[in-house]
Amino acid sequence: MRIHNYRLTFLTPAFLGNAQQQGQWRTPPIKALLRQYWRMAVADRLKFDVAALRTEEAKLFGAAADNDGDFGRSRVRLRLSHWGEGKLTAWPGMTQTRHPEVPRPVGSDLYMGFGPLVFNRGSALKQPPAIAAGEQATLSLAHAEDKQSKTEIATALYLMHLYGTLGGRSRNGWGSFFLQAEEGTAPPTGKVPTRAWSEALQMDWPHAIGQDGKGALIWQTQAFDDWPALMTELAKLKIALRTQFKFTTGKDAPHPEKRHWLSYPVTNHSVKAWGGNARLPNSLRFKVRPAPNDSCKLVGVIFHMPCLPPAAFQPNSDLQAITAVWQDVHHFLDDQATLTRILA
Repeated sequence: MRIHNYRLTFLTPAFLGNAQQQGQWRTPPIKALLRQYWRMAVADRLKFDVAALRTEEAKLFGAAADNDGDFGRSRVRLRLSHWGEGKLTAWPGMTQTRHPEVPRPVGSDLYMGFGPLVFNRGSALKQPPAIAAGEQATLSLAHAEDKQSKTEIATALYLMHLYGTLGGRSRNGWGSFFLQAEEGTAPPTGKVPTRAWSEALQMDWPHAIGQDGKGALIWQTQAFDDWPALMTELAKLKIALRTQFKFTTGKDAPHPEKRHWLSYPVTNHSVKAWGGNARLPNSLRFKVRPAPNDSCKLVGVIFHMPCLPPAAFQPNSDLQAITAVWQDVHHFLDDQATLTRILA
């Protein structure tokens, strides 16, 4: 196995919890993210066959439950240059944002990071420290060198670089990072898998970025000087996107309303048939990147990885409504003067 080295740099704070839920550099979440984007890289070749995908994943990444010793060993190994605790011990705070359904402005950071962040006379870390923006480590990766594995792992790394985030509330852009190849290692490259979003919506696992008649469902913000300003902008966009769908019911609604299909649960707006413990992650994700034309600035990227909600939500009986909701979301993002569609 040849070792490939990449500099991993965080662009926004990461809530990458250890056993005490304190921020610490660790390899397991990074390997889990690599596996996630590897699935995306190979999905089309395997014709989206979940059984075939699981078999190949076990051969490459290992499968502890298998009795065959060779089959159970991982052919992908990761190492970090350090496992240090994060350096962010006190939360810096962010600008407050108006929420049309709340009488007072809300903290943009608390809205985007509730859980790892709590309210304590202002936004605060629940379990300090967190990993700070700007912290770095070298990620060393050794893997099988056959041509197919090399190509698909390179694609997975490329997708991590473009779209990957780590830690708590990472779908909102926390834990955004970028990868930079170190000397002797080639930069990760690959093709971004896209699929007609209505087709992707037929499957219950994220396997491609959606695409419509205008291209990939990827939007980019304007450039900002720092992450607090950018995360405030993303909070404003998310609030406006969600509150365009008005609730007509409160707790224990007899039927799901439009906003329920974005993500669930929703505070004070449960669905009786779903209860309070069902979980529907948002398939619209946020990422922070260095600005394309000025690496000292940052841009936000919003991308849609459509997939069918889990069977517990009985989505097939409401597929037309789900499709209409996401069409409205795409139109909303297209209509924002501050957003631009990008290719990848």
